[in-house]
Amino acid sequence: MGDQSRMTLFFILLRGCRGLLLACLLLAAPAWSAEILLTAAEDGAGVQAFTQALAQERPADHVTFTPFKDLPSPSQLPASSRLILLDLPSLDWRLQETQGPPTLVLRISRLQAQQRLGNLHPAKISLLWSDPPLQRQLHLIADILPQAQRIGVLYGPDSEFLLRELIQLAKPMGLEIVPQLWNNTNDSRPLQTLFKYSDVLLGLDDPQLYNPKTVKNLLLSSYAQQLPLVGPNAGFVRAGSLASTYSDQPDWLAVLNRLLDQPPGNWPRTLYPQHFKVVGNPQVARSLGLEQVDEAAVAARVAEGEKRP
Repeated sequence: MGDQSRMTLFFILLRGCRGLLLACLLLAAPAWSAEILLTAAEDGAGVQAFTQALAQERPADHVTFTPFKDLPSPSQLPASSRLILLDLPSLDWRLQETQGPPTLVLRISRLQAQQRLGNLHPAKISLLWSDPPLQRQLHLIADILPQAQRIGVLYGPDSEFLLRELIQLAKPMGLEIVPQLWNNTNDSRPLQTLFKYSDVLLGLDDPQLYNPKTVKNLLLSSYAQQLPLVGPNAGFVRAGSLASTYSDQPDWLAVLNRLLDQPPGNWPRTLYPQHFKVVGNPQVARSLGLEQVDEAAVAARVAEGEKRP
């Protein structure tokens, strides 16, 4: 082979190596870097910790927190940014204008959305529910209280809209929903009526019904009737209900990570976290003569049940 041929071959190989190196670099680097803006009415230690955790999960993106009072109006924010709302006041701020960047609303319950939005759903806004999914709570009851067939449900004017869905979900599971309106929480008679016809009480995430003022009456009544209360959330389990499903910060970060990896056009209108945990109250279980809830095992069984059609 002559010198000219060897030089030609050398440059061909060099060009090929450069192309391979560039391809490797492109594969190793993220396709794009996003501007992710978190906002709420106020800053705080919890907000900062969540922002830092998300930033650590997404080192290629620019993740910042700014109170919305220090931001321009939503329509003036860059359309390419991703907006994450951490409280209800920030949602009210975002809803002032129809224009704005793609938005994920964190920590909002079904009831709160119904009160603010009704049946409307603004464009480019995705709601990530904070209250436990009704179906997940029913599966929890079926797992820890397999003999329970009649599910008592207190509801108020704000939470009544959830009843139809709950009845539809319970029917194929062989469960009966026993609804009871409780529009005056100072009146215990609806509680006593419901307890007569129920095997377990499922709490809806309705703060008008489940709050520090009603907790004593609710729990003492349930103990007196030996009737377990499941839900409405992890906080109420600490106060004295038997168990609940819930999603914590790592679960929410996993949700955000998955969504932020997708184009906003693919974001769902509403979403429950796929990942969750179970919390139980051992003292309550003992007082009701029930087995202590094995939190990890129950969560695994409920999650497996959700995967089956």
